[in-house]
Amino acid sequence: MIILGLSGALNHDPSAALLVDGQTVAASEEERFLRDKHARNRMPLEAARSCLKTAGVKARDIDVVAFPYAPISLFSKARWHFARRYWYAPDRSLDALLNGNRRFRRNRRRVLDTGEMLGIDWKRTEFVPVEHHLAHASSAYHLSGFTEKTAIMGVDGKGEYATTFFGYGENGRIHRIKEFYDPDSLSGVYGAITEYLGFEMLDGEYKVMGMAPYGDAGKYDLSRLIRHKGRGFEVDTSYVNTVGLRRHKEDGIGYYFSDKLLDWLGPKRKGDVADEPYIHYAASMQKLFEDWCLELMETYLGGILRETGRLAFAGGGALNVKLNQRIVALDHVKELFVQPAAGDSGTSLGAATFVAAARGESLAPMTHVFLGPSYSNAECVEALEACREPLNWKKLEDVPEETAQLLAAGHPVAWFQGRMEFGPRALGGRSILGCPGVAGIANRINEQIKFRERWRPFCPSVLDRVAEEIIQTDHPAPFMTITFDVAQEWKSRIPEVVHADGTARVHVVEETQHPRYYSLLEHMEKLTGNGVVLNTSLNRRGEPMVCSPRDALNMFFGSDLQYLVLEDYLVTKGEDD
Repeated sequence: MIILGLSGALNHDPSAALLVDGQTVAASEEERFLRDKHARNRMPLEAARSCLKTAGVKARDIDVVAFPYAPISLFSKARWHFARRYWYAPDRSLDALLNGNRRFRRNRRRVLDTGEMLGIDWKRTEFVPVEHHLAHASSAYHLSGFTEKTAIMGVDGKGEYATTFFGYGENGRIHRIKEFYDPDSLSGVYGAITEYLGFEMLDGEYKVMGMAPYGDAGKYDLSRLIRHKGRGFEVDTSYVNTVGLRRHKEDGIGYYFSDKLLDWLGPKRKGDVADEPYIHYAASMQKLFEDWCLELMETYLGGILRETGRLAFAGGGALNVKLNQRIVALDHVKELFVQPAAGDSGTSLGAATFVAAARGESLAPMTHVFLGPSYSNAECVEALEACREPLNWKKLEDVPEETAQLLAAGHPVAWFQGRMEFGPRALGGRSILGCPGVAGIANRINEQIKFRERWRPFCPSVLDRVAEEIIQTDHPAPFMTITFDVAQEWKSRIPEVVHADGTARVHVVEETQHPRYYSLLEHMEKLTGNGVVLNTSLNRRGEPMVCSPRDALNMFFGSDLQYLVLEDYLVTKGEDD
């Protein structure tokens, strides 16, 4: 069976994923092709075309189109909860009760239109909607490879109405235990404070997490934002997760927090400096988020975790690597699987896997994220010859060895190899690399190449055979979704990838998943004594990760990068000698 998953119902991060007989053969985000971060208000037309091309599948061959957004019955708790909690905005409340599936109907029409542009024949191809949080749950559970009964947690901003999901998977089926509904959203609170701290939702949450270690979580108490209600929680919408007239407004823009929050905490942060008191607010928000997630996980999943020790986690909140570190540290958690595209872009894959599992297909575990397009040497040469900027380029005899020599000499290198990654993490396909033992390399990449805040941390890619020595555990870490405490000896060996709190968001590299990248790390080990590289995504601030050779060249000439390894070619700036 061929299943195409399409996402984009929530007006950001549209993506496409293609399953053939239970195997994930392609997946990509629309932003990469449009060069528009998050591709807001778009559908994944180009991503779907890329997936079909990569897999050699014709649109007429698609059996099912799965979509991670579904109609919600008036008889469900969700719509009534929404209406009650938004009593202060009666237009929202009444709309939820009288026309609560309006967005689904609109999105269904958009999917059908997108399918027609792809060449899908809707007379023979079935359209199947999947509830948003079931798609998140499926993307984690069905791709985890776990065969035991598995606890499932989904923490997200909002789907149709649900914001937070607790359940379990067993024998391929997902069972719900508990859901919470908008406006009671832990990720929503985190997003509102992200805006208050001067960052944009969807992007800035990573920055808040990176800022938090510079602050003292005990200096300010943000606990009034979320209160206990029975065995669950309720958000105080007089401060955050606000709509309508309660929202704070500046220059015509409405924010997800109120003037009451400003009266309490002070003015909204501006600029790029990690300063007081905002670093302490970030630390307090991070701790509040972690504590609530862990408390709810224990309440609803504690018994299952003590039974089997397996947890599958998705939703945007699953990308909070500090939370994940605390989860892994729990005695009753043996293994945590975080779907690497855990945010809304991953729901295209989740919807497709949910449909496949429901129809009895056996799903292959997710072992890598190299699911996007690749480009041949000939296509790279074509892009080089068409480039109008002055450049030099030559074919390398040994790409990993010669790249390692540049890195060991202290040079940042753009690394463009193989298929593009699916999800927000660069894992050796579209990366900027540096030697983590070279003093100042992180600051240089932040300031002159990425053009982002100085305090933003970088992550290490490490050889699998030295990983346990560095992070002091054998827990799997293939997708850069968990931070670990770095062993004391290694902190001085790779200081440029150790954050202020002594942790690192590690990417453990296996040879089978990316042989050329693995070879590069082996050469780094020979040259520096450390099988580690600093690894960050190949993009500038505010831009999507690069997709094509042309994108890579545009990024190269728009920054202070001096070296680009484009498949087998080394590219440098300047006129030919």
